[in-house]
Amino acid sequence: MITKIRNDLGTISIEPEVIARVAGLAATECYGIVGMAAKSMRDGLIRLLKKESLTKGVRLHIDDNSMIINLYIIVEYGTNINAIADTLKSNVKYRVEEQTGLRVNGVNVFVEGVRVNR
Repeated sequence: MITKIRNDLGTISIEPEVIARVAGLAATECYGIVGMAAKSMRDGLIRLLKKESLTKGVRLHIDDNSMIINLYIIVEYGTNINAIADTLKSNVKYRVEEQTGLRVNGVNVFVEGVRVNR
């Protein structure tokens, strides 16, 4: 669903892909986030997404005046997941609202995996 913002000068249309990319980039900038995750429907495995595929780890639910962002992430082993999620929620909400002018009603974080460095 394309989001439209109307003002006295005209209409601005924002594709959901753009909002998802802004959210994905904001998420990967947070400390402790290894990257976005995607689940393979065929075998149920979780895989780390490359920078070009960040939007696959973001799901948007957009209604008339509300937007909820679901983020599927992989975190670094040994980090405080609760602190990471809190930082992630506020950073993504701020970035999306700042760059698009749209109101974000909620950000949900789903930790799909933990990466262990050896």
